[in-house]
Amino acid sequence: MSNKITQATIAGIIATVVFSIVTMIAPMIGMPKMNPPAMVSMMLGVPMFVGWLLHFMIGIIFAISYAFLFINLLSKVSSNILKGVIFGFAAFVFAQIMLAIMGLMLPMPPMDGSMMMNMIGSIMGHVIFGITVALMVEAPVAEKSFA
Repeated sequence: MSNKITQATIAGIIATVVFSIVTMIAPMIGMPKMNPPAMVSMMLGVPMFVGWLLHFMIGIIFAISYAFLFINLLSKVSSNILKGVIFGFAAFVFAQIMLAIMGLMLPMPPMDGSMMMNMIGSIMGHVIFGITVALMVEAPVAEKSFA
């Protein structure tokens, strides 16, 4: 396994843990209850354990996409935190598109709270996820030319 894949995998696991903690704390600060593993579990009709596994797999896949794609697209951005915010927002948009597609094929669980507060909470969680990944995945070192 390459160093970049290892680094992204570890970043994805840690960022998913941070994201999950944010979703658990969210109701304590007035946000709606958010539980992505339960939502995945309910939509697919699988045990909660499988929902958690899929939640972490998605987090790892997002982190790997950052390490191999987004980090290069954001090479002009010097701040890792800003890179993380941009990446996190992109992950949020992608997640919303995928949920809309899945909602056409699978039963969606009932939403807790208002749509706006759910969106704000989801953006917040994904941006925190993105910042965590961006702070953990090193940018590639530009090769020096000796010409």
